[in-house]
Amino acid sequence: MKRIFTPGCALILYKNHLAEKLLSYLARGHGVTERLFVCCRHTPRAAAGNLVFNVCPGCDRRYRQNYPGGRTLSLWEVLAESDDFPLPNYHGTRMTVSDACPARHRPGIHDAVRKLAARMNIEVIEPLETREKSVCCGDSYVGGMPPEEVLRRMKDRVASLPMEEVIVYCVSCIKALRNGGAKPRYLVDLLFAEETLPGITDPISWHEELAGFVAAHKEES
Repeated sequence: MKRIFTPGCALILYKNHLAEKLLSYLARGHGVTERLFVCCRHTPRAAAGNLVFNVCPGCDRRYRQNYPGGRTLSLWEVLAESDDFPLPNYHGTRMTVSDACPARHRPGIHDAVRKLAARMNIEVIEPLETREKSVCCGDSYVGGMPPEEVLRRMKDRVASLPMEEVIVYCVSCIKALRNGGAKPRYLVDLLFAEETLPGITDPISWHEELAGFVAAHKEES
């Protein structure tokens, strides 16, 4: 069984240099031998019979539900139990967490995210609706609702959060919560002490960019 790292389309678009840093870490300490560029929506053949380390909660769900014969493991669960990653110290900064929709039924990911936050000396103030009861950031409604309604959902989600700084582990959540008025802190950025840069925040434009990237990364014949 090979060990493969899939950073996910959104992270590659967002900050590919951090995807490379994660690959280097997994190659040194966890036996990862290659990086998977094929999008999980295109039934990547390399996933069959192998162990795939994932970052994206959407990838985690698809590999678990759609592609039997292999295994997938969230990077957050790996890092939460590892002692060889140089975690930065945020000196007791208070943040909240907005859990991603695809991870709603993954308590192992919920626990790992919070354990990592604690190990980085971040005090997590939980929202009322959290973990398996977490409310969508609003991004899932893009394309299914009028843009003004999508924006209202994003603002409603932010209004329900107890802190301005919000830990997220989905790139689309960065954009949605920024649109809602929060200060998102992407977990990969926190690991490497980098600022979270929302980039394209218009929901339609972001989904078009993501769809183009997904279409371009298909399984080779």
